[in-house]
Amino acid sequence: MIAEDFILKLAFLIACGALGMCKSQMEEDHSNDLDNEDIEPMIIDRGPYFERTVSKNVTALVGKSAYMNCRVRNLGNRTVTWIRHRDLHLLTVGRSTYTSDQRFTSIHNPMTEDWTLQIRYPQRKDSGVYECQVGTTPPIGICMTLSVVEPITILLGGPEMYINEGSTMNLTCIVKHSPEPPPSIVWSHNNVEINYDSPRGGVSVYTEKGDITISCLLVQKARDTDSGKYTCSPSNANPKTLIVHVLNGEHPAAMQHGGQLRLEYPLSAFLLSVLVAVLGP
Repeated sequence: MIAEDFILKLAFLIACGALGMCKSQMEEDHSNDLDNEDIEPMIIDRGPYFERTVSKNVTALVGKSAYMNCRVRNLGNRTVTWIRHRDLHLLTVGRSTYTSDQRFTSIHNPMTEDWTLQIRYPQRKDSGVYECQVGTTPPIGICMTLSVVEPITILLGGPEMYINEGSTMNLTCIVKHSPEPPPSIVWSHNNVEINYDSPRGGVSVYTEKGDITISCLLVQKARDTDSGKYTCSPSNANPKTLIVHVLNGEHPAAMQHGGQLRLEYPLSAFLLSVLVAVLGP
């Protein structure tokens, strides 16, 4: 009897051609059995997790509100908190401010999965690492770095510049450490905004915006009336001023002072001055 069972099983395997075919058939039969049963699909609760596409590096301007956004999926009934790493200070719990510093606020729209930490009137000392944390067991968190910067305006050649009459005056203004390029840069001469379409002619400006913005004011065939105070005023940074002296063949001792940029310098020296200003602190 045992021999007959063995022979039948062997014949069945040979008919299938391979064990894999038998396994496939068995799985298909099992699948058909499941189709005949009313079984609800299994739902796996992954739990809260962070949306990693949100930026972890935030740059803010001194005095203008900073925002750090944390996007949490599948939050459920868990609580979101914000913590400052510098002193491990708990700043907000849910939508409530936990610290006595009322500049910190947690913003959340129930229609979204975003939890945003707002810092009003940020200062440079507020720079550092902040953590968005979810109260799971154990807690999970994501860290973000805030950099609070104050734009710097540099006017090359200041505080005084001496050029020869008839030469081209090139005033270069550099704006650094700005979260975004200044929307506008206004040049003025003796506190009056420069009109590039004035009858004087030969006055133009070229501005290249980016992480570092450079604006160049060109005044061709400089004359005595072009002497005076020139001011570069970026819309999101402090203005900077220098005094220009247009000389008629004169060579005052001031021109020999070190550290002053003369337009008679070779182009390489001028570019070196720009490079130092850009790479400097």
